[in-house]
Amino acid sequence: MGLISAALSAAGSTLKDQWLEFFYCESIPSDVLMVKGHKQNKKGNNKGDDNIITNGSGIVVADGQCMIIVEQGRIMEVCAEPGEYTYDIGSEPSVFSGKFGKGIIESFKTFGRRFARGGETGKDQRVYYFNTKEIMGNKFGTQNPVPFRIVDNNIGLDIDISVRCNGMYQFTIDDPILFYSKVAGNVSDAFRFSESELQQMMKSEFLDALQPAFAKISELGVRPSAIPAHTSDLKDAMNEALKEEWLENRGLKLSKIAINSVTIPKEDEDMIKQAQRAAINRNPNMAAATMVTAQAQAMQDAARNTNGAMNAFMGMGMAQNAGGINAGQLFAMGQQQQQAAPAPAPAPAPAPAAPAANSWTCSCGTVNTGKFCMGCGSPKPAPAEGWTCSCGTVNQGKFCMNCGSKKPEGAPLFKCDKCGWVPEDPKNPPKFCPECGDIFDDNDIQ
Repeated sequence: MGLISAALSAAGSTLKDQWLEFFYCESIPSDVLMVKGHKQNKKGNNKGDDNIITNGSGIVVADGQCMIIVEQGRIMEVCAEPGEYTYDIGSEPSVFSGKFGKGIIESFKTFGRRFARGGETGKDQRVYYFNTKEIMGNKFGTQNPVPFRIVDNNIGLDIDISVRCNGMYQFTIDDPILFYSKVAGNVSDAFRFSESELQQMMKSEFLDALQPAFAKISELGVRPSAIPAHTSDLKDAMNEALKEEWLENRGLKLSKIAINSVTIPKEDEDMIKQAQRAAINRNPNMAAATMVTAQAQAMQDAARNTNGAMNAFMGMGMAQNAGGINAGQLFAMGQQQQQAAPAPAPAPAPAPAAPAANSWTCSCGTVNTGKFCMGCGSPKPAPAEGWTCSCGTVNQGKFCMNCGSKKPEGAPLFKCDKCGWVPEDPKNPPKFCPECGDIFDDNDIQ
């Protein structure tokens, strides 16, 4: 027995004309997790036995639904892909996994059983539809405070406090086969979440998982006031904490958390603020500024003293002497710390730019590319005339000044007859003079 995908058509009257009997489920309310499908015929009634599926019957699966066929209490067929299907007891069993992929197939191997009855139907056959949409509106609140660790490396704070929070969470049926086998079973009509013990159990497990989830969030350095901005991290931590109870035992998965507020006891809040203020005074300049502010306020209060300002100012002096240090000393300490701090390393000097091609350096130090110096206006020095020896030395006479080799005979030397430019190798001039553009020919031979 199995399901055969049929041509897709509109629901309603078309279904009545296409099949003698068919199963169709309207949109499932968010409070219902699983509902039993009821048989209908061309006349729109269901006089037939709901627990017997006639060969050739049509079964429709809509978006946001997953359908299973149960025979004698065992799962026989699974379909999580929207569409229209024909029930054929003579075909091979089928599993349309849809968005659930391999997970639902593995569950089917564990809890399902597929076999043929030689064309005969079982005594009890049922069609169940699962609500695979997100189940919303599940409120939670921490009646008892949850431990939360605050780590602030900036001020050296590492302390455990208590937090309270409230909000809402959403979940989905991640494995319909597991949910049917472990939770719902063969219900006669529908499995309603609000009327089941599952709701209270999940709420209790959710609150229990908050503590290890908050521990993971605190490791990220998140403060309690910033927890609502890290709901994605909290959801991942909650799914890890609820993996065994929800996903592996019931086929349910937490999909979203929305936190309304996070509060901490006033004594913990005051303690954290005091630690932050105390950490500020580790800087001598900040401590001096705090002391100056306090002294200025004390002077104003002393001036308003109805019992006489003199006694009040005397009390200020005694308090200052008892303190052992004054604001001026603190400012001096802060200045010493700034002076003792290592100076920032200077930025490396930019590398000198590579000289341009055909550039020359004037006697004044300016690098030029034209015929005259941009710094002093001196003309570009004329290149040395002569011939180049095999050792690389440019010579003027008949013998090399470096190695004493004789000037090659019959090797003409070239020099531009228009501007006087001499090539670097007078024996191998370019085709044109780079200074005036004149062509090198026999007129340029020295």
